Amino acid sequence: METNNRNSINTSQGKTIAIVSYLTIIGTVIAFIMNKNNPTSLGRFHIRQSIGITVISIGLSVLNFVPVVGGIIAQIASILILVALILGIIAAVKEEEKPTPFIGGLFQKWFSSI
Repeated sequence: METNNRNSINTSQGKTIAIVSYLTIIGTVIAFIMNKNNPTSLGRFHIRQSIGITVISIGLSVLNFVPVVGGIIAQIASILILVALILGIIAAVKEEEKPTPFIGGLFQKWFSSI
């Protein structure tokens, strides 16, 4: 019975870590620290996804400095980043390890040490 209770606490904490990881960069840091104390597969997966989304969004923000076309591309990229965040949060709430479309699998490889 105690093992079953421990698994439900672990699952609940993994879900919390997964959701928190998408709440700004501060949430990602908090989730990383929480997951370090009691690591869960779900938490690690979503922390990698949120770090990847953050890195891509910071990289794409450079496009704002490119005259005319850069601003348009940056706006489109911002919408795609928002969609990726929403899909990540939905997957975290459902306790699924579902990567974000197109690039989520790469995040798992790039940040595999987390």
